[in-house]
Amino acid sequence: MTDNLVLVTGASGFIGHRLCQLLQAKGYRVRAMLRRMGNGPWHDAVVADLVSDLPANMMRDVDMVFHLAGKAHALTEAYQDGGEYFQINTYGTQRLLEASKSSGVKTFVYFSSVKSSGAIDGMMDESVSVEADTPYGQSKHASEKLVLEGGYVPHPVVIRPSMVYGNTDKGNLPRMIQAIDDGRFPPLPEINNRRSMVHVEDLVQAAVLAAEHEKSAGKTYIVTDGESYSTRQMYEWICEALNRPIPAWHVPFLVLRLMGKVGDVIGSLRGRRFLFDSDALEKLTGNAHYSSKNICNDLGFEPVYNLRKSLPEIISYLRVNR
Repeated sequence: MTDNLVLVTGASGFIGHRLCQLLQAKGYRVRAMLRRMGNGPWHDAVVADLVSDLPANMMRDVDMVFHLAGKAHALTEAYQDGGEYFQINTYGTQRLLEASKSSGVKTFVYFSSVKSSGAIDGMMDESVSVEADTPYGQSKHASEKLVLEGGYVPHPVVIRPSMVYGNTDKGNLPRMIQAIDDGRFPPLPEINNRRSMVHVEDLVQAAVLAAEHEKSAGKTYIVTDGESYSTRQMYEWICEALNRPIPAWHVPFLVLRLMGKVGDVIGSLRGRRFLFDSDALEKLTGNAHYSSKNICNDLGFEPVYNLRKSLPEIISYLRVNR
């Protein structure tokens, strides 16, 4: 048990809310930074925007910061405004780091993304140094450098989650589940792609472990559930959990590619991405395979959840909240 005060930015989000619950359960006092006032698993809250003036009392008595707030990768954008990503994600992080330094914060845990690095063939780990290929990823990478190299706090840590799943109706996985449940999702071919994911419960456990473990200072950790999944596997497991028959046929990959090209044209004409385009196809069928061995070896992190076992609970949540 501890009386240390922790600031969580983005506390009302899917990950932030669960992180606050865990921190409270571990005996921390939790202060939430919110864009609008609301109730939740925290002891007190402040309303603030990272790109405007921060409240003078926001950092008072804070020992530890978990920084989740930022502009997420907007999947519906036909064009990503790099300036906006850097303003919110990078400049906003810098302002929070400066406030943390002024207030004597000891630990700063930054929730970044595996997209802060570009992709290579095969499994990727923290050593991959390929430049990110989107403004979102570039803004996250720039923020990581500030956190780790800026000298703002004694114990900086960067967490790079892979795709996060759990009880939420936001994101690609819930959309895929709902589309399959409605009969709107075509049976995909097995192309043996590999995608890494992590359950929100394992992710927040990993983040708190990194905050508490002295060996993590100055480190970057990718977090996954230790498994990898092909999109066809995911499709079949979702059908299984929905008690729907698995179709014996599938849509040929060339047809999917043509559908993606048509979606590109529609999105270009209307200035907003179409529901299905080449980027959506890449997210479904491309590889995003990551290793989390470093956090396991350094800190003893052991994921508890995997996707197949988690799907029935996720589906139950989606049906109740639909």
